[in-house]
Parts: sequence; C-alpha cells; structure tokens
Amino acid sequence: MPEEPRILMVEDERTIADAVALNLRDEGFAVTTALRGDDGLRLATAESWDLVILDLMLPGVDGRDICRAIRKRSSVPILMITARAREMDKVLGLELGADDYLTKPFGMLELIARVKALLRRSRTSGSQADADRDEVYAGAGVVLNVSRHVVTVDEQPVELRPKEFELLRVLLSNRGRVIMRDRLLELVWGEDEYLDRGTLDVHIRWLRQKIEKTPSEPVRILTVRGLGYKFTDQ
Repeated sequence: MPEEPRILMVEDERTIADAVALNLRDEGFAVTTALRGDDGLRLATAESWDLVILDLMLPGVDGRDICRAIRKRSSVPILMITARAREMDKVLGLELGADDYLTKPFGMLELIARVKALLRRSRTSGSQADADRDEVYAGAGVVLNVSRHVVTVDEQPVELRPKEFELLRVLLSNRGRVIMRDRLLELVWGEDEYLDRGTLDVHIRWLRQKIEKTPSEPVRILTVRGLGYKFTDQ
C-alpha cells in the first residue's frame, strides 16, 4: 500500500490549521501542524516532506525566512497562504521560491485542489528528470545541461530557480518556434485551472534578467504579441 504523502502545515491561527489538517487527512494525507514560525522552521528543515503549506505572517520566525531556508536545501512544493491580497506580496512569495499562493479567506475545496495539483506536478517533474538525464540544449550562447542541472550563458554559470530552469528547457528545446502561453503553462506548471496566468510573465521577466545582456531589450527570449514566447539564436 503506497505511503501517505506527508504535508507540513505552518499556520498560527489554530482554527484554520485544524480545519485544513482535518480536511487533508480525510483526503488521505498525513498532516503535521506547527502554530509558530520557529517550530515550523525546525520541522521543515529537520524532516522530509512532500509539500509545505506556509503562512506568510507568523510568530517567532517569518514565513519568508522559512521559505528561504527550505529552498536552500529542498525543492519541495510550497503553497504560501496569507491574509494579504496585494499583487506585490504574491510576486514576493513566488520570488522567494513558493510554487503557489492562496489568499485568505479561501475555500477548502480550492486548497485541496491546489495541494493535489502541486503534488501531481512534483511527481511528474521527478519522473521527467529520470527520463531526461542525457539532455543538453544550446542556443545563442546559452547551454542547459539537464543531467547536471547546470546553465551557462556565454560560458559563465548562471543560477536558476527550478521553474526558471524548466521554462528555459522548454524554450531552448523548441528554439525558433513560438510556444503559446497556455502551452507553456501546461508544460512547465502542469494542468492547473487555479494557476494565475500572470505567473508566466513574472518568470519570463526573471529569466530574462539572468540570461539577457539587456533584459529590457531581449534578443534571446522574444515575446510574440498575442501568442506567446520563443527562444531565438538568430
């Protein structure tokens, strides 16, 4: 019998933590809760998890610091939740390494759907990584080695976040061809109806900042207005 996926929930509002844990357990997940940031940080870094649900504002240690600490050692999916609804807070959460973002108050069905989508994408990425061990893509001075998870630009190493790496892999492997926005979202993030479409634009901007000499005037990753993006080495 397969082992239950292990989820860590770091949330200081006990009523929310208890309700989420109860509903996720009913779905077959093993859930551990922490009501303080320092307790959450200790659990997040001392044990192995399949997914972390992380509140942004916490006593003890801030959710941002926990997210940074997790990303230094693991690519575990992180679903960040917060009472803040501002776009900049969402962008900040994604920039710190969160995979998805949910604003309070949220519906339990939506949270469960996002958890399942993140776990599904995580499993798919792992399987794809095993199948792609010998893949190397290159173009316009950019070389991406899948097996070593290394990217160089004009022979200089560049560090990319997991989603940036996968986005570049898809663009490079299809260089010269326009990839529609919805297709890019499906290939990099998987099929998730709750995904904010602005996420793609944010990641394209971050990727350009790392591989373009002048990000505001890109020559490698081009926008095809009304359609999507393409990588070109012309």
